[in-house]
Amino acid sequence: MTGRVFITGAAGFIGFHLAKRMLSDGWKVMGFDGMTPYYSPKLKEARLSFLQAQPGFSFEQGMLEEEGRLTELVRTFDPDVIVHLAAQAGVRYSIDAPRSYVASNLIGSHEVLEAARACKPKHLMMASTSSAYGANTEMPYAEKHRAVHPMSFYAATKIANEAMAHSYAHLFGIPTTMFRFFTVYGTWGRPDMALFKFTKAILDGEPIDVYNHGNMQRDFTYVEDLVEGIVRLAGTVPGTDPIGLMDTLSPVAPFRVVNIGNGMPIALNEFIAAIEAATGREAQRNLMPMQPGDVPSTWADASLVEALVGKLPRTDIREGVQHFVDWYRGWNAAE
Repeated sequence: MTGRVFITGAAGFIGFHLAKRMLSDGWKVMGFDGMTPYYSPKLKEARLSFLQAQPGFSFEQGMLEEEGRLTELVRTFDPDVIVHLAAQAGVRYSIDAPRSYVASNLIGSHEVLEAARACKPKHLMMASTSSAYGANTEMPYAEKHRAVHPMSFYAATKIANEAMAHSYAHLFGIPTTMFRFFTVYGTWGRPDMALFKFTKAILDGEPIDVYNHGNMQRDFTYVEDLVEGIVRLAGTVPGTDPIGLMDTLSPVAPFRVVNIGNGMPIALNEFIAAIEAATGREAQRNLMPMQPGDVPSTWADASLVEALVGKLPRTDIREGVQHFVDWYRGWNAAE
């Protein structure tokens, strides 16, 4: 499938990789991003400069929550697919600055829904998160597990997005897929994420903070594997026929929730060992208690996404971390 796609958060980590991939596949891409200073604008500007050099890419800067702005842009661009990735990210930051999550994740996502209501794309795709599973301890996380006990305000806003999107899918017939991302990592990653922080500290000879004394597991998902899942799902539009008992297709709307994860938890210490191998240096570990809002483990059941679009690539953690460290060395040298 190719066509026209409108991507919010196009200068962000995942949005950049998705835009790059869809451009290479022949899509016309309009990107939208607020270029906010949550982390270094230089990184966002570098991603954006790369995309702007590609044929078929256009860009508009603005804030999601600006009333009517997205509807105006989407009406003019007339996309086949809208992919909503822009959000105020971060579990821990949501404890300190919850109001920014209300603006971006709630009001901003409502503006995306209003744009879809007005312009009727063939498929609306919106990012949710594995944090939606919250206090659930049954693993691997399957889409039909209850997601009613969020452990952070960030997770609460994403659960709200799922409910908001379902209501619009039901009321206005907007085919919608919500994808729950698991711990995404890779080149061009955010500076507030563990891989970036750990790599920087290890190369600078500084200690790293290891929470829950290292007793953590994450379903680390390489960003290009994730993007492959999104691209394939773009052509898998929710309708009225579920594909089996695992399907989350709503009985009253063209709406589906899908995990996109590697389907295999990796211990935090194994992740750190991969960074040590890639950098050639040993980490100094500062063992810390669990942080508020965090969970000890995440693990995706990938059965539904693979039933919908086939087997997805699963980059080995050492290979993926090596790619990031190689990119980071170049980025750091350029800085």
